Amino acid sequence: MGSALSETFPEGDPNLPMAIKVLIAGGFGVGKTTMVGAVSEIRPMRTEEVITEASVGVDDTSGVETKTTTTVAMDFGRITISDEVVLYLFGTPGQDRFWFVWDELALGAVGAVVLADTRRLAASFPSIDYFERRGTPFIVAVNCFDDAPNYQVDDVKLALNLDPDVPLLLCDARQAKSGKEVLIALMEHAMKKAGVPA
Repeated sequence: MGSALSETFPEGDPNLPMAIKVLIAGGFGVGKTTMVGAVSEIRPMRTEEVITEASVGVDDTSGVETKTTTTVAMDFGRITISDEVVLYLFGTPGQDRFWFVWDELALGAVGAVVLADTRRLAASFPSIDYFERRGTPFIVAVNCFDDAPNYQVDDVKLALNLDPDVPLLLCDARQAKSGKEVLIALMEHAMKKAGVPA
């Protein structure tokens, strides 16, 4: 393997599949837990807890007032691509008070998906800023909620002030096929950033 590929997708024991770590990030209630659950081939590990009155005034639930649970550490899922490659998915917590977990989750990640909701686009900025500062390849996937306004992809890219080379696509986090298309787009982007031929 070339050096760029080895740095981005490091080789390990040749008898074991290559483990590729991917983050699913975004604001509170954007669909991270849903996406991990939809695409994972195993029963996903979840650290969801019931939202209590203690979060009133601390967590911004505007736009997701009916949400009753929240991820407090991470979600975890797995997708076997082949005998040689396995993706490990880590869904991040969306609330500001759990951001201390992000640095640990981001260690060794090849890339990230930032899920966005057009009803609350501003909630995407902290995730985008985080991955830009770290130099982690990321893409943005707009989770098309049934009651969310529809916008052109270029308009959303402009609103999020994304670099031109950052892919943005539409998805339905509930659908495994849609989630897998997002992950394929992320892997292609991460390989391109690493200078690895597709």
